[in-house]
Amino acid sequence: MVNKRYENRSAWKANYFEKLEKQIRNHSKFLLVNADNVASLQFAQIRRSVRGQAEIVMGKNTMMKKVIRGLIEEFPDYEKVLPALVENVGFVFTNGDLKEIRDLLLSNKVAAPARAGAIAPVDVIVPCQNTGLGPEKTSFFQALSIQTKIARGTIEIVSDVHLLKPGDKVGMSEATLLNMLKISPFSYGLKCVQCFEEGSLFDPSILDVTEEDIRAKFMAGVNNVAAVSLNIGYPTAVSAPHSIANGLKNLLAVAAATDITFPAAEKMKAYLADPSAFAVAAPAAAAPAEEKAAAKEESEEESDESMGFDLFG
Repeated sequence: MVNKRYENRSAWKANYFEKLEKQIRNHSKFLLVNADNVASLQFAQIRRSVRGQAEIVMGKNTMMKKVIRGLIEEFPDYEKVLPALVENVGFVFTNGDLKEIRDLLLSNKVAAPARAGAIAPVDVIVPCQNTGLGPEKTSFFQALSIQTKIARGTIEIVSDVHLLKPGDKVGMSEATLLNMLKISPFSYGLKCVQCFEEGSLFDPSILDVTEEDIRAKFMAGVNNVAAVSLNIGYPTAVSAPHSIANGLKNLLAVAAATDITFPAAEKMKAYLADPSAFAVAAPAAAAPAEEKAAAKEESEEESDESMGFDLFG
């Protein structure tokens, strides 16, 4: 009996090693996910949702490390994955877009009640409400320092209560209260902790960086380099256009004050020599001034009338 159980376990391990090795060979990237608090039924639903797009492989960290160490010579980039295999993690292999797979995993979350001893992943705020509970429960709320009042024979919470913060351990009293109020504050699913693509292991937040973000960061760097180069007088590719523009302004200033001329300064000197060239724009500029003068005269007339100076006119 013992031998048969040992043989079954050995066969199961061999199948697992073969499966993980196959996924590593057949896929160029993966998401490393944490599966804490994910029930078996939810796991089955997640597997169905990613079928055809990704393959999920969970297992003991020691077994995953053993498979990777056996493939290090063939896949040397996987050596950096070994330190990340801690806690309850597994692989989501894919050849598709990592962001799409990550978003698909995050969409498969299930609301769950707060259990005593669990660590709160998010803020838990109990809104002000009529609980529907009888006055006999008042002492329970007092123990949690929650202000209440009796309204129509039931307990009413008078203001929002910040019950738990991220990282707080859920106590028995908090869990009981949330269950009595039928509040399921937590949601559980596969949580992406690392990403692997083209030999690099990186944080999942990188998946949210867009081309616009990269372009904006690059242009900010270009502007900084140009500013420093102009300030210290050191020419660079990014500061050269600004230096040329500033040099042209200086040349135009010299041309305006002297008889020196060059093609770029001829139009400016023509305007300076014949101010009537600006006459085309003058009527449009003069119109608002005339309107203001007329408005001023009109307001003065109205003021005189209001003071009674037109009685003898």
